[in-house]
Amino acid sequence: METRKLGNSDLNITPVGFGAWAIGGAGWEFAWGPQEDQDSIAAIHRALELGVNWIDTAAVYGTGHSEEVVARALKQWRGARPYVFTKGTLTWDKNRKVKPNHSAASIRRECEDSLGRLQVETIDLYQMHWPPSDNGASLEEPWHAMAELQKAGMVRWIGVSNFDVAQMERAGKIAPVTSLQPPYSLIRRKIEEEILPHCQKRGIGVIAYAPMASGLLTGAMTRERAAKLPPDDFRSRNKEFQEPRLSKNLELVERLRQVGARHGRGPGEVAIAWVLRHPAITGAIVGARRRCCHRRFSIGFPVRENGVKNNGPRTQRQDRGRVWLNGRDRLRHCRYARCRRRESSG
Repeated sequence: METRKLGNSDLNITPVGFGAWAIGGAGWEFAWGPQEDQDSIAAIHRALELGVNWIDTAAVYGTGHSEEVVARALKQWRGARPYVFTKGTLTWDKNRKVKPNHSAASIRRECEDSLGRLQVETIDLYQMHWPPSDNGASLEEPWHAMAELQKAGMVRWIGVSNFDVAQMERAGKIAPVTSLQPPYSLIRRKIEEEILPHCQKRGIGVIAYAPMASGLLTGAMTRERAAKLPPDDFRSRNKEFQEPRLSKNLELVERLRQVGARHGRGPGEVAIAWVLRHPAITGAIVGARRRCCHRRFSIGFPVRENGVKNNGPRTQRQDRGRVWLNGRDRLRHCRYARCRRRESSG
């Protein structure tokens, strides 16, 4: 699998990385429902077997459990060690209620706890999970603390997640921002307007999360399944999984299915390839809960700056909201895409 340099770091990452949010399991407010640890470990091993060389997790995923499962998987793994990325600033209480904490003391404590759960001496990429909700001076304090962690050798590189351009600029005045982790998919495209051009201009790596819209674009989601999502699955509260958006999203999935069928691929693989086709994107975070989801990590659509090549569509361009994949592989959702960009920006 090809690799790409992540921002100003010496990390050369594969276009697809393993996302460990769902493997945190149930019982906390942003869970994906019940999850068996052995299934999670098998999924991680399969991704690594296919050449994936980085895993993205966070302390808050499963309130620490995701990091512990990643550590167990890597302890059993006999191949080359992958890069391990994690995040801080989201903490929890004894009832697993999540709350942000941007203090310097919390950042250091969270990093130490993550090192212990992951059973590593240093974290390859440590990310500020969310900026402070008030966008105030509390942004600088944790970034200063993260820069100190880097100087101390506890983390190799530092990045941000869910930041806008102004917030990245503020952080950059203190210490270089290696990477940004934003949401990006066919139904969440707001970052195309300002954030991606900024990252490309400044040499900031971008690792996109939710390229398949939290499972919505995989082809496995149906109206019936969406209606039966358990209360502890955060997607049951997500408007994208509810009407009227759900029907529009499922229509898009069918168009992705048509494109993928011409290349022996599923809609989720096409959705990932679409994200990776953008020249500002370094990698996409792809989750899997079982070993059988391995095709997401060998999508067969090698990409280059100006589009998708080889087994996938050869060229790609955007035209007034349309997404074109090699002529006849056309996703006719121009009005839909424009509406979604307006919705996401509002």
